[in-house]
Amino acid sequence: MLCGMIEASDSLAAFFAAKLRHETDPSDVAAARAAGERLVLVDVRDAVAWEQGHIPGARHLPADQIPGRLGELPPPEEDPDLVVYCWGPGCNGSTKAALALTRAGYRSVREMIGGFEYWAREGLAIESAA
Repeated sequence: MLCGMIEASDSLAAFFAAKLRHETDPSDVAAARAAGERLVLVDVRDAVAWEQGHIPGARHLPADQIPGRLGELPPPEEDPDLVVYCWGPGCNGSTKAALALTRAGYRSVREMIGGFEYWAREGLAIESAA
């Protein structure tokens, strides 16, 4: 039984370590930006959602348009730290975008869990078309 517990523990540790390599959250993104880390935030929602509100400094690149608009991002060889976000936990647009960016050669892609919804809930700065 102990051997099985150790294997399960190693497996769980690997799972959570991988999860933290590929995900971040609004408070960690805000802290990284405040510390001067160079993150490229990519809002993958549609134009209506973008105009209603988005994270200041984010780039608007709807998930379904990523393959045709890669030139709007730093090239993969510069290894930019990309953070993609969608509306909230009920949206998988950021997952689709992260997959598309990874397939396009980007190595540092993370998904911001909670998305714009939780960014706004935490009272962090937002911009809108208004």
